Amino acid sequence: MAIDWAPFVEMVRRHKRFVVTTHVRPDGDGLGSMLALDEVLRNMGKEVHLTVASALPHRYLFLDPERRLRNFEPPGEVYKDTEAALVLDTGTWNQLGSFGPWFAKLSAAKAVIDHHLTQDDLGAQRFIDASAEATGRLIYEAITALEQPLPPRAANALFAAVSMDTGWFRHSNTTTKTFALAAKLVDAGATPESLYYQLFEQNSMGRLKLMGLILGRLQVTMEGKIAYTELLRDDYEATGATPQDCEDLVNYTLSLQGVEVGLFFMEQPRGGVKVSFRSRSADVARIAEQFGGGGHRPASGATLTASLDEAKSRVLHAVRLALQPAG
Repeated sequence: MAIDWAPFVEMVRRHKRFVVTTHVRPDGDGLGSMLALDEVLRNMGKEVHLTVASALPHRYLFLDPERRLRNFEPPGEVYKDTEAALVLDTGTWNQLGSFGPWFAKLSAAKAVIDHHLTQDDLGAQRFIDASAEATGRLIYEAITALEQPLPPRAANALFAAVSMDTGWFRHSNTTTKTFALAAKLVDAGATPESLYYQLFEQNSMGRLKLMGLILGRLQVTMEGKIAYTELLRDDYEATGATPQDCEDLVNYTLSLQGVEVGLFFMEQPRGGVKVSFRSRSADVARIAEQFGGGGHRPASGATLTASLDEAKSRVLHAVRLALQPAG
């Protein structure tokens, strides 16, 4: 679905001071999109603050050598002069963390740029295309609409965004258009070899130990159609890992032969259980929405205010129902 970028272009031209954010527990698409847009806006003479209401994953810090990304700290006084606020790669309140209440009260221009189906009314202009493989594509389109050149560092950040949300171009959301965009980004200065090394070959010892733990806990049910594993709150201290080290580990559940839905249950440090869903057949976005989450048909997430055992019971029941033959 083609987006009319004219209102966004007008917003950018009319305002000087911007705040840009993405969802909590930010991933490569959200962060890469932020950093690329920041680069272009600053080249246009804009003042830009980048902030996320969550810990920043070490995995992506190489994309931000100037350390422009900051943790959002309520009440957000440093951003009081904001003229326009942009939310990238999410459109739901529960993904904004402590940034959400500040954003809700902000009397400034607001916009959401996102490719997820699940959307709340954030009181902002929406630039949504759920058919896009990554928000990084939409940021590329926005930069093109602004008629701005794409600096090499921005191209690199967008390549990271698109590659991470397509599983390095192997997921079903990868199309010929994805490869065409990748080629344009490489022509603009993106460096895939270096990016792959930084993203996939720089694991910490803690992440590798954590990987071993969750693989050791892998279980299957429903005659091998569902695979799931779990992470306990104490596992971080035991392995020396951090919550950010969990990114992508859910994919191992779907790599098991015969599995249609993979689940990763993670006890949260402050309570509750985060669940990551991956699927080859079921619409896991619809399942996640039952628990206040959402995302894409093959990849979604939700957080339950429940014990680990209760969360597993409720989610596994919902997945079994979804996989049962109709009629």
